[in-house]
Amino acid sequence: MKVQNSSFLSIEQLQDQYLRQSTKTEANRNTTALSFRDILERKQAETDIGTGRLKFSKHAMGRLSDRNIELTNGQMERLNDGAKKAGEKGIQESLVIMDGLAFIVNIPNKTVVTAMDSAETTDNVFTNIDGAVII
Repeated sequence: MKVQNSSFLSIEQLQDQYLRQSTKTEANRNTTALSFRDILERKQAETDIGTGRLKFSKHAMGRLSDRNIELTNGQMERLNDGAKKAGEKGIQESLVIMDGLAFIVNIPNKTVVTAMDSAETTDNVFTNIDGAVII
């Protein structure tokens, strides 16, 4: 490579300078960037889905509110355990009965779809379920 004593860079010098700069910025980008998988795993760890906790649909929340049903921490733990047992058995839509309350739980989404109290379960007919857990 021939270097001239002028204030201008040769094409080779300019090309080398540009290529070295782009590889440096690419290397910096790769060390600081997180993969989509890393971000997804972090977000799941921050949410209820990642921790295995059940969430309640808007419909289920309305049912609980209409019937003045408040679940204690102990009941929530038992409900979560019931849903976990249902999932271990391969159940997709589970009926979980506990303390005179009945919950329909979508196991793959870990979502309580609806909730009923003993007054509403007088017919004892539940549809669209493929398993039941009684705790």
